[in-house]
Amino acid sequence: MIVLGIETSCDETAAAIVTDKRDILSNIVLRQLEEHAVYGGVVPEIAARTHLEHLDRLIRAAVQDSKISLKEIDAIAATCGPGLIGGVLVGMMTAKAMASALNIPFLAINHLEAHALTPRLTDDIEFPYLILLVSGGHTQILVAEDVGTYRRWGTTLDDAAGECFDKSAKLMGLPYPGGPEIEKLAAKVKDKAAALERFPLPRPMQHHKSCDFSFSGLKSAVRTHVETLPTGALTENDIAPLCASLQEAIAETLISRCERAILRFKETYGAQNKNPALVVVGGVSANKAIRKSLDALCREQGLHLSAAPLELCTDNAAMIAWAGIERLKKGLTDPLDFKARPRWPLDPDAEPRHGAGVKA
Repeated sequence: MIVLGIETSCDETAAAIVTDKRDILSNIVLRQLEEHAVYGGVVPEIAARTHLEHLDRLIRAAVQDSKISLKEIDAIAATCGPGLIGGVLVGMMTAKAMASALNIPFLAINHLEAHALTPRLTDDIEFPYLILLVSGGHTQILVAEDVGTYRRWGTTLDDAAGECFDKSAKLMGLPYPGGPEIEKLAAKVKDKAAALERFPLPRPMQHHKSCDFSFSGLKSAVRTHVETLPTGALTENDIAPLCASLQEAIAETLISRCERAILRFKETYGAQNKNPALVVVGGVSANKAIRKSLDALCREQGLHLSAAPLELCTDNAAMIAWAGIERLKKGLTDPLDFKARPRWPLDPDAEPRHGAGVKA
């Protein structure tokens, strides 16, 4: 079984071809960093136009790299939400047109589910497993019971972790995207204790009984520290310790929520999985310090930490193709009149959280 995947939900244009034997035959990603850097964030109109301009050649490149022909492809999968609706439409309509022309199935993929299923592509993780989805748009804790079946245990009540990274970086005058810049500067700090003492930051909801998150107060605390720094251009000696303190605060916040979720997972699903795993997915999972903290927690709790290779952490089409394969194996396909969804929760039956809004 061979599936072509297309991803255009935000500012990466991507195409990939994957087999049901977990072989990634090709995985092409065009990142739009330069187009959006001047604005300090993603501009939806620019993103959609860039997808439209480049997607065709990326699909051709993916087919060429895979060394197969279009006639050998069994289905076409595309992100149909959640995401920036203009970009989603570009990829979805391209996939529908190709599926119709080739007379093969079309698969409408939930971008979040593609992230959640990536460890089954890379590590062959068995259901059920615990998920920490941590990105610029979402920070959630879920249980994956099966393809299409997820239980949301925690969500952000305001900002996502990646959003906190990027907005804090902007406050510090760092270039876009801010998350990797903060990680680079934090790594330069030799005395972490001194950094934490100089720039104390809160650990939001650390002792709350739920598995929910909150990062808006942490971002506001960063602003307060920035305003106390000398006027004029900020120096690395000022910014690096603040970056280290912020990264530590976000890591500890994630750890405290995951620890609570792990205990609940053991109680609920312990008998169903002899090799329980915590799966961390989403762009923020590329942060090495956060991975290290999560790995230490899992070792302590007797779980396996599954984190995707760095090239599969951020948005890519290999995960979309694999999600398509997972759905196709279960006999699931989608009609050509499927509508794009700017919002598409993994657990539509989850209890609403006050303040969470569309990020729930």
